[in-house]
Amino acid sequence: MKILFDLLNSQSVSGDEGELSQFLLEYIQKRQKHWKVRPIIYSGEEFHDCILLKFGKPSTALFAHIDTIGFMTRYENQLIPVGGPEYIDGAFLVGKDSLGDIRCRLKVEDDQLFHDFPRAIDRGTYLSFEQNVRLGEESIQAAYLDNRLGVFTALKVCETLEDGWVIFSTYEEHGGGSMPFLLRFIQENYPIQQALIADITWATEGVRPHEGVVISLRDKYIPRKKFLNRILDLAQKSEIPFQLEVEAYGGSDGREVQFSSYAIDWCFVGAAEENVHSPDEKVSLLDLNLMIEMHQYLMKNL
Repeated sequence: MKILFDLLNSQSVSGDEGELSQFLLEYIQKRQKHWKVRPIIYSGEEFHDCILLKFGKPSTALFAHIDTIGFMTRYENQLIPVGGPEYIDGAFLVGKDSLGDIRCRLKVEDDQLFHDFPRAIDRGTYLSFEQNVRLGEESIQAAYLDNRLGVFTALKVCETLEDGWVIFSTYEEHGGGSMPFLLRFIQENYPIQQALIADITWATEGVRPHEGVVISLRDKYIPRKKFLNRILDLAQKSEIPFQLEVEAYGGSDGREVQFSSYAIDWCFVGAAEENVHSPDEKVSLLDLNLMIEMHQYLMKNL
């Protein structure tokens, strides 16, 4: 679990993913010799902070976004959200500006956001929830399980994958933006027909912790039924416990796959989370392991 703890302790608010991207790149370069197939790695300024790994002869891509929600400093101690964080009065925020490290509290006043740091913070500084990882016998609780668990899953898929793309994308929490150029690069170099999204969803009255990996039949956006039927047939054959999600709201990198100019099928496969976009996100360890198993199985058999 050390790699997961390292991931959770790396800051990567949307638009500021460079630190985590570099950490991932170093990890991949170090660990790939132990993987079943050594991938071709695409990274660097051409891809901003995204990383693409091509294994063998791909027909399927797995996408996991590396960014998180957070806050940005404005004027007069004001904060504005990046993505959709929970507004928790008194929650500790951390970051760094030109004068050094920052630890302050979030202040919520009449739906406006402020910080209580004793000096002015450079405008445009990113702040994120202070991390506190709590690992229990059945669950893990921390900030940014969305989508560190998706990134962790993607790295575990890399260990056994023979043919496929594994993509670490950016900006997902704040409306997307990297997927169009990633999809164009993939389709112009080694095209795919289908995609899986490794991400975290909500625990609801119909999707419960400890009851299996979640296969989403729809959120705000609707995957193609013909492809969903293939996913469900394979899921049944895998004998990996799963549950089905049907929601009217929410989204993922699957939205940008669907909105792209390419005919690529997609499906969201993830784990259910409580306390979404807060410092206390909570996910079942059973569901996390099943999420990894399902992605490994689907990437091998699609």
